[in-house]
Amino acid sequence: MAEYPTSSPSPTTSVEQCQLMIQKSLQTPMVRFLREQMEKAGCGVGDNFIKAVNCEQRLAGGFMRGEGIVVCSNNIEMQDEVDQVLIHELIHAFDDCRAANLEWTNCAHHACSEIRAGHLSGDCHYKRELLRGFLKIRGHEQDCIKRRVLKSLSANPDCSGATVAKDSMEAVWDVCYNDTEPFGRVP
Repeated sequence: MAEYPTSSPSPTTSVEQCQLMIQKSLQTPMVRFLREQMEKAGCGVGDNFIKAVNCEQRLAGGFMRGEGIVVCSNNIEMQDEVDQVLIHELIHAFDDCRAANLEWTNCAHHACSEIRAGHLSGDCHYKRELLRGFLKIRGHEQDCIKRRVLKSLSANPDCSGATVAKDSMEAVWDVCYNDTEPFGRVP
């Protein structure tokens, strides 16, 4: 799940406006590439795979196996936020597609996909961290990824214990942080 953006305390994008932003995002090189990689892996991304909805939780979006990706229009304000949500969630969808045995209730599996999505999507780019109020010159990216992984795992009822989440993340960190598929390298 993509965490709530911090650009505004009360975003006001309608579902219709968000759906138009999704259509624009679908034309960006990174989103197009991820969709193509999903197709190559045998998982098509149909017209209803990505949808704009109003969400009760304060999330920017999420991926759910069998249902696709949702973008939370009531928690999004800018095109860049929609682009980031789609990239992040398409990495989760790619992971779900390529790993036949991925179980989202398994904390290590969930942590691995969150590590990959945080690392490969650009969620933790220096400028984004600065806008969130996190100022650190060295090591900001890994700190950001770890913070966001723990936040996501804490929302998973199977992984909500502080030590369970942290231990799961640390157990898979090296392998998952260095797994750059489908890119071949960090974009």
